[in-house]
Amino acid sequence: MDLPVFDPRNDPGPSFIGLLKARDLLPPAPFGALGGQVGETDGIGQGVSAHGTTVVALRHAGGVLLAGDRRATSGHFIRHRNIEKVFPAGHRSGVAVSGAAGPSIEMVRLFQLQIEHYEKVEGQPLSLEGQANQLGQLVRSNLSAALTGLAAIPLFAGYDPAERRGRLFQYDLTGGRYEEQDYAAGGSGSLHAGTVIKLRFKNDLSTLEATEVAMAALFEAADEDAATGGPDLMRRIFPVVASITSDGYRRIPDEEIEEHFRTYLSQLTEQAEQAEQAEQTEQAEQAEQTEQAEQPADGG
Repeated sequence: MDLPVFDPRNDPGPSFIGLLKARDLLPPAPFGALGGQVGETDGIGQGVSAHGTTVVALRHAGGVLLAGDRRATSGHFIRHRNIEKVFPAGHRSGVAVSGAAGPSIEMVRLFQLQIEHYEKVEGQPLSLEGQANQLGQLVRSNLSAALTGLAAIPLFAGYDPAERRGRLFQYDLTGGRYEEQDYAAGGSGSLHAGTVIKLRFKNDLSTLEATEVAMAALFEAADEDAATGGPDLMRRIFPVVASITSDGYRRIPDEEIEEHFRTYLSQLTEQAEQAEQAEQTEQAEQAEQTEQAEQPADGG
């Protein structure tokens, strides 16, 4: 078999991906919220996988908190408004996923099954460290799909009875596992969400305070990132928030999340009104000073 000969203008060089493109052998990949346009669509989002973002995790005094918005997108279109991205894993652990919705949810289901199987076979639960390692292997097994745009990037968090504290882990496409000390964020809105958490995080947050920080982070991420869904007061769709402590995994009821969000929105409205009032007062004072300066002096 002869080696392929390329025109200098079309030579892909040493890049294997470039060679596949030159031979038109690169499989099409979906347009997703994680990496931009990596394949063709039909213009209306049909046949394109759904992608979900944004998720966050942070420590609090009693353990850890996981939260995720409810939106899944296909290209520039909203595919789902109420998808769930936060799930229990073991009794004292949970996982939040961003990326291609289908592979992400299947990965979580397999992860839950593996944890349950280990407990039944060994007669004791898998350690938090072991669960984190197992999830890393699942992420690595999805690498080939991730390279075509079907990436599934989880956040894993739980309460470690051995260390008596909450722990949280991030992953990369290759299954690399990285433990974070205080907080982590994933998905297309992670930059904005992570910035909000960084500014508001402090040690020994209560569960309520951690919930408020997570909700503020998701709200600000939704304000800047089109793929992240904010609170939908009309449809009563709110982020999924779960707290994990020594007592186990507990999803915070939607009614509580709605109440917190309405309070937060009221505070933002009040702050905006105060800022507007202060600006109007300043403008009035400046106008009065200008008018006094323009008045002619008394000639006597």
